[in-house]
Amino acid sequence: MVIVKSLEEIAIMRHGGKILAGILGKLKEETRAGIKTCQLDNIMLEEAKKHGVVPSFKNYHGFPANLCVSINDEIVHGIPGERVIEEGDIVSLDAGVIYKGFHTDSAITVAVGNVSKQAMSLIEVTKASLDAGISRARRGAHIKDISTAVQIVLSLKVFQWLENIQGME
Repeated sequence: MVIVKSLEEIAIMRHGGKILAGILGKLKEETRAGIKTCQLDNIMLEEAKKHGVVPSFKNYHGFPANLCVSINDEIVHGIPGERVIEEGDIVSLDAGVIYKGFHTDSAITVAVGNVSKQAMSLIEVTKASLDAGISRARRGAHIKDISTAVQIVLSLKVFQWLENIQGME
């Protein structure tokens, strides 16, 4: 069942999203070689308090942290701890907050220092795919509209990649 939000509720959700975007921006600034993932979790909590929101991941189905931190080939929902971020890592920061009773959830990817060309290519392609999907997300659109936009970008990049490989032969 789809629950349609009122304009007031949408405004609250939008403001909560802006707060979370600011928190993720701060976390991005702090994500560097030498920092422990648990330190990022502490920054998440401090920033949430500063902005009057509550981190929504902590204790959700037993999750022990305020933030999910996944590094390199870790898929999602990495638990912050004593792991130290290194030069060249790709770090995913996934966070959620509750603002005025509404949950907002978002994630960003951070390239730490000098990352490989392959890693930067992956980040750029996934960002372009996300942007294409978002451009199709609107009232009256179907999931297929969004997924098709994502797939077109991915297909074009794979095609370009295959052309490059064939050109090397």
